[in-house]
Amino acid sequence: MATAATVPDQSAQAAQGVNPWLIAASVMLATFMEVLDTAIASVALPYIAGSLSATTDEATWVLTSYLVANAIILPASNWFSIRFGRKRFLMTCVAIFTISSFACGAAWSLPVMLLARVVQGAGGGALQPLSQAILLESFPPAKRGQAMAVFAFGVVVAPILGPTLGGWLTDTYSWRYAFYINIPIGLLALYMINRFIHDPAYIKKAKSSAFDSLGFGLLIVWTGALQIILDKGQEVDWFGAVWLRWTFVAMIAAFVGFVWRAWHCEFAIVNLKVLKDRNFLLGSILIFMFGIGIYSTVTVLPLFYQELLGYTAFTAGLVVAPRGLGAVLGMPIIGFLSNRVDPRWLLTFGFFTFGLTTLYFGSITTGVSPTTLFLPILITGFGLSFVFVPISTAAYGTLKTQQIGNASGLFNLMRNIGGSIGISIASTLLVRRAAVHQNEIANSVPITGQQFQNSIHASQHALNHSFGAANSLIPAQASLYMQLGRQALNWAFIDVFRWLSLLCFFCVGIVWFFKKVKPGKGPAGAH
Repeated sequence: MATAATVPDQSAQAAQGVNPWLIAASVMLATFMEVLDTAIASVALPYIAGSLSATTDEATWVLTSYLVANAIILPASNWFSIRFGRKRFLMTCVAIFTISSFACGAAWSLPVMLLARVVQGAGGGALQPLSQAILLESFPPAKRGQAMAVFAFGVVVAPILGPTLGGWLTDTYSWRYAFYINIPIGLLALYMINRFIHDPAYIKKAKSSAFDSLGFGLLIVWTGALQIILDKGQEVDWFGAVWLRWTFVAMIAAFVGFVWRAWHCEFAIVNLKVLKDRNFLLGSILIFMFGIGIYSTVTVLPLFYQELLGYTAFTAGLVVAPRGLGAVLGMPIIGFLSNRVDPRWLLTFGFFTFGLTTLYFGSITTGVSPTTLFLPILITGFGLSFVFVPISTAAYGTLKTQQIGNASGLFNLMRNIGGSIGISIASTLLVRRAAVHQNEIANSVPITGQQFQNSIHASQHALNHSFGAANSLIPAQASLYMQLGRQALNWAFIDVFRWLSLLCFFCVGIVWFFKKVKPGKGPAGAH
């Protein structure tokens, strides 16, 4: 990818006399803005569809177009930062993201919105890996855990606060403000990045290789095809649709070609040989599963309140907001412990706590009050804060400093793909399992049985004053069918939560395959 000089004190070179906490605040602003936007846009989707004269199905491309562009740029961010300079590239990305956010808010038609979202996704794709690489290099090894706790605030808390903030902005003002809110944050981030961030010596001296146009093209094809399959699969009955089968074939072919080129080509846009490092390979697998877990939970729990309990987008976001509070409470603790405790123990605690709380969610009923799940949701956020930082510490702990930029893009790509797959699987399971449970419930309560007949007669009696005795049978049957659907969907939510808890417990086992990384240790060769 590039030649880089080994420097004796990488953190000192990167910080260049600037307080590293100012650097952390600068890059955290950019990361928080980018991650927050994804969650806010999902809440405002029905309003966007209505305003732009589009169907809800068509409006989902507002999310898809952003995620595709975002996933394409993520792994390629290291090459662009070496080619143009990391600080210059980061500022360019923030500027593009901020300007395109204004364009999204001002869009007057769906095509204009989709074009603006593609540009926004391209601008936001590099913000996470660049921010992470800058943080790791700007702090001395003993404080890198605290630095990653700040970064985790943007990555973990933003998608949790997004539905609440997005619902409030949309209900109180307009969906357009869900995009306009990025403008002041982006301007502040630009000022702080320009003022406090400087490229380290090895970035300034590095020479980029020729642009790998073939590898980049293959990356575009397989990530784009994957995102389209995940977003549209359930709507078209997955492989029941001919076009989806061909899209899947194109994705597999492009992915195989991309992996072969990334492994064998000297100037590949993404260097997959970093996966030879066992800790980074395991870290990539765990962050992929972590993406499935957190994004599925963030998506499914508000849906439970909206679909079954009739909450609005804002009130559903408000009910699940304690998860963000739990994550905020956990950040200082994990920042303190990360330099003193083996990351494997912290990861075990985080995944086990997350697994127990999702298992508890697997006992929910339609009779829960708004405060019933307050404590479990709070504990979930607290447990999540014990996952992200130790994963980064263990994954990057055995890498050389010069490998961090390339590894960071790959690492963040794995989390985003995991999130996309998790949301798609959770949505599909809700639909499929609801149908299964509906059949099971119907089969266990025969129409000719005494229990069903008693329920019908009771419903008829309750509806007699509204429809009359002669006309109350059909409304009574419809009422019971609605209750059947609600209970079947409730069991589908239970299934999803229980399977997510099993995923978390499985991750606990993977954690102990990590090589031990000494707390506070920097990347190999960092000093």
